[in-house]
Order: sequence, then C-alpha cells, then structure tokens
Amino acid sequence: MKPKARAPSRVGAAASETSRDTGARPDRDQVMLTALSPLDGRYRHVGDLLRPFCSEFALIRYRLTIEVEWLLHLAGEEALADIPAVPAQRAEQLRRWVDGLTEAEAAGVKRHEEKVRHDVKAAEYYLRGRLPDFGLSQWEPFVHFCCTSEDINNVAHALMLRDCMTRVWLPNARILLSSIGKLVRESADLPMIARTHGQPASPTTLGKELAVFVHRMSRQIRSVEKTEYLAKFSGAVGNYNAHVVAYPRVDWIALTKRFLERFGLVQNPLTTQIESHDYMAELFHALIRFNNILINFDRDVWMYISHKYFSQILYEGEVGSSTMPHKVNPIDFENSEANAGVSNGILDHLAGKIAISRLQRDLSDSSALRNVGVGIGHSVLALRAASAGLQKVAIDRNAIQEDLDAEWSVLAEAIQTVLRKHGAGDAYERMKALTQNKRVSPESIRALVDALDLPAEAREQLRALTPQTYIGLAPRLASLVQLQE
Repeated sequence: MKPKARAPSRVGAAASETSRDTGARPDRDQVMLTALSPLDGRYRHVGDLLRPFCSEFALIRYRLTIEVEWLLHLAGEEALADIPAVPAQRAEQLRRWVDGLTEAEAAGVKRHEEKVRHDVKAAEYYLRGRLPDFGLSQWEPFVHFCCTSEDINNVAHALMLRDCMTRVWLPNARILLSSIGKLVRESADLPMIARTHGQPASPTTLGKELAVFVHRMSRQIRSVEKTEYLAKFSGAVGNYNAHVVAYPRVDWIALTKRFLERFGLVQNPLTTQIESHDYMAELFHALIRFNNILINFDRDVWMYISHKYFSQILYEGEVGSSTMPHKVNPIDFENSEANAGVSNGILDHLAGKIAISRLQRDLSDSSALRNVGVGIGHSVLALRAASAGLQKVAIDRNAIQEDLDAEWSVLAEAIQTVLRKHGAGDAYERMKALTQNKRVSPESIRALVDALDLPAEAREQLRALTPQTYIGLAPRLASLVQLQE
C-alpha cells in the first residue's frame, strides 16, 4: 500500500529567445540559475532524488493516497453498513490513478486550495470531484469521513519521511560506508603516526583509524533503520469523538490500527489532534549524530590530505586554484562538512520545534515540517560529496612511512612501560628527560636501550622495536568492522 515513487518531471519557465539562441536548456538551466535553494539550483542533482518524496507535489499525492485508502478501508468494513463495498475493479482503477497522479492534476488540487485556503480540504474536494469519473459518485459522502486534516497529514509525513530515508538517505549512507570499508581493508596493517593534540603520538594504522568511523557510522545507521514510524487516525482531538457518534458499536481503535498497519506504520494510540512527532525528533537526532561523525571524518581526511597521506586524483581539465596552478583542493570533503552542518542546523530546529504543540493543536509544526526534505537533502548532499571525494584519493604509503620514520621519540612510551614492569619507579621521568623536545634517532634509541638496567631479553625486545612495529592490536581492531559493513 506504500505510495510509489515517481521520477521527477521537468520543471521550469518557458524558454526565452536568448536561451533558444544559445542552445541552453531553459527548463533546467534557468531554474538552476534563479533558484533560491541550492537543492533546487546548484545541487539540483540531489534535489531530484528527494522530489518524489518531499516536494509539494509528493505531499499532494501522499494525501490523496491516504484519502483513497481510507475510503476503501471503510468500504471494506462489514460493521459500517451504510458504506457499500467498492467493486474490486473500480478500487484498482482508483489506486492506479493516484499512483500515476500528474502534475497537472496536482495543480488542480492547488486551485481548490486557492478557493478554500485549506490544503487538505482541497485534496478532499478534488477527490470527491473525481469519483464520478470512476463510477463512484455514491461514495462521495464518505471521503474524509470522521477525519481531521491532521489525520491525513501525519500519515502522509510518516510515509514521506520513511520513503525518503529508505530510498535515498540510507542507500547513500551505505555507499559511503562501503567506500570507507574498502580503504579499511587496504590499510588495516599500514603503520601510521597518530596525532593527539596535533602532536606525534603512539603509532596506529590508517585502516584502524578509518575503521573507527565505520564503527561509529554503523551504529547511527542501525538507529535509523530501527525507527518506528508512528501515526494516528483518531479525529479532531485524538478521542474518536465523531466516530463513536456515527458508529458507537465499532471498535475504532482496532479499525484505525489495521488501517495504519496497511501502510507499515505503527499506531500511536494516545495523542492530541496531532501525532506527537517524538519519533521524528528521535530520527532527526540520529541523523544529527551521523552528520557530526561525518564532519569528524571529513576533517580528518582533510588533515590526512594536508599531510600527504592521501594523494588526490584530478579529473582531466580540473583546476585546483584560480591563481596557483600546483594546487589540488580537497573540495569534496569541505563541501561534505559544510552541508552536514547545514543539515544539522535545520534538523536540530525541527527536532525541538515539532515535538511541542500548544494544548491540543497549533499549526506551527505544519509549516516547519515542510523543511524536512531540505534538512535531509543537505545530509544526502554531504554523503555524496564525501563518497565522491573518496573516489579521488589514493593512499600514499611512502609519505606515511616517511612521516613515521621521523618520529622515533614515540617509542618512549614503550620503553618507560617496560621499565615500570621491571620496577623502575622513575621510568616516566627518565624518558621524559631524554626525549621531550629532543631530536631522537634510531641510533640514540638503541644506545639508550643498551644502557638500561634491564634483563637481556627485555633489552632485545626493545632494540627490535620500531615505530612501524609499535602498533599494538591496530590491524586486529581494524578487522572487527568487517562484521558491520
């Protein structure tokens, strides 16, 4: 019963003489150049992914789908004797019409809205006006039966949000995760200097550090996947008032639960006029957490590129700087960071706003929810930018090794730990005096080890240690994320 996604159609103004002369595509190029939102302009390729689920046209189609399915659901209930069953062939025709709704038909709904100044009532009137076309005139009184507009809207928003997440956001998140996972496998045992506070620290492997992000992102993706999309269909203040007057013997809670489950939604039985939107806030907070992890990833990769651990592959003809020919900028990761931040700003506001409604209802959530697609869209844009960036980087093993070879001082941690093992109470202080702010070479480390009062076996162990081999269990830890891809 889920509304079907439809490919976005062409949107735009009529061609001007200038655009025809230059061969430009006015329906697309002009809209992109004059759009206020980047998702409708520069980043329209991402907006196109979301339009089937988050546009005004999509909202109208979802609303009409719910109105149609509610009518058919009522007509299929034996307890509602006054509502005759709809012939199967006519029901199928009605469903096919809604699934294939055209933009011209949606514009007809908007014309009704201009008259009545109520978007859901406009959908109801439009549907009632179309029923005779399907030979269903006698069912007109039962369109929108016992409904408040929020019954239609909250189900529509739940379906729009669910379809947007499952068909757009999650696939793009998994693509990014797969790309990072590929790098993890390539570099699980590649030694690398770690940096804490920006300073050289105990060595790690590149793969293990990237695996940290796979692990963190995977947790938030699982949180998104487990989202329960809630809905209500209980009338003006959530009490089934009109329902009980019309049919006092019907179990309306059970009837509406069955209806919502046809869409794969979970009934919220205790609401005011609106479904409380707490599940939306939970989902948006999960997206914010994911976006924050993505920003962390973008910045770390940016730093690795700065340290030349990753080289960047330019497309033919690509320019890195308008004045410095040598430059190759990590713009994909910068774009990803920026758009994840924009997404967080919108989603954070929505998560706080939509969960609060004065008494039994106010309309401030209605206008705010029209920006859900914008918040998710910028997150999708961030995902796709990071994925694109990863396709243009290559690990520079020589640069990583050279950087690590220059930092033999990191072995001070290992040496002072072995000294402590053998009872040296001042081990930390001794190694600090010998290595802090000093140039440390392989020869000086080995001379230091030879002078230590340690058993021969311990000295040999430390003499054999290098920054490349001092990586602990990093390769093993990197392999753990393979279970989560």
